[in-house]
Amino acid sequence: MTHRLTLKGMAAVAAWILSQSFAYAEDQLKVAVGQRGAWETSITELGQKAGFYKKHGLNLDVLYTQGGGETQQAVISGSTDLGTAVGTFGALAAYAKGAPIRGIGATQSGANDLLWYVRADSPIKSMKDTAGKTVAYSTNGSSTHQAVLAFRKHYNVDFQAVATGSPAATFTQLMSGQVDVGWAVVPFAVQAADEGKVRIIAKAGDLPTFQNQTARLIVTNADALRNRRDALARYVQGYRETLNWMYTDPAALKAYAEFAQVPESVAKRVRDDLIPRNDLDPDRLVGLDAVMADAVTFKYLTAPLSKEQLSEALIIPFK
Repeated sequence: MTHRLTLKGMAAVAAWILSQSFAYAEDQLKVAVGQRGAWETSITELGQKAGFYKKHGLNLDVLYTQGGGETQQAVISGSTDLGTAVGTFGALAAYAKGAPIRGIGATQSGANDLLWYVRADSPIKSMKDTAGKTVAYSTNGSSTHQAVLAFRKHYNVDFQAVATGSPAATFTQLMSGQVDVGWAVVPFAVQAADEGKVRIIAKAGDLPTFQNQTARLIVTNADALRNRRDALARYVQGYRETLNWMYTDPAALKAYAEFAQVPESVAKRVRDDLIPRNDLDPDRLVGLDAVMADAVTFKYLTAPLSKEQLSEALIIPFK
């Protein structure tokens, strides 16, 4: 009898251990993120380090890219499960062409974080002075590309748009005279401006068409959406919780400053003065009619998407 009870006890212990192994097993998601160090694009990594994704049973493998165009291609190819900060223009255009891409969250509405700047000794005072000059953007299909096209239209000025990659690479090209106007996403260029090395001449949020539009998205591959929907939903929930933490906990400012390698004063200015929390709400999707009208104007789309197409392309809010 004692021997039989022992076997039963051992079986119970084994079952308990097995159940705990499954309970603590984490799903892995590969996430492509554009522009390492930006406030918006830091949400995934800071959330991972702070334990918000682990809480939802996720372990994230983060891959950094030079911009939304590269991120989008990583998602479309299936190299990553998710991509963040992908330009809405580019994502909708890719969907319209049959690419397996779906939006499951917004990462920026209003685009107040995108800046264009010149060297301190430049004669350029505003975008109106850029005729015949070179103006930078990150990659084709990105929100910076969208903004540069919008600047050209809004100010009716003929400048040469140049893809320069990351903010760091762009800064080098600007300071060496390879381009006349550089681009940055905050906090890049903010400290240099404070130190008098450069002057900020424009931001995407100055454009009427950008003020009430969702400029960038969280996107996933259609196959991942079919096969890993639960894990993707947990990612978006972790994203929401991380964002709330970043706007309420002083520890988040310290974590971001260390991650982005900027002073905490710059981190605080970015959060409190430059990027309202509402701009980063993943469940906020605004100005789609205007987005599609601009996409047609700039030849990203041949025609606006139908209501049925939009409901398939953009599943926001995502649960």
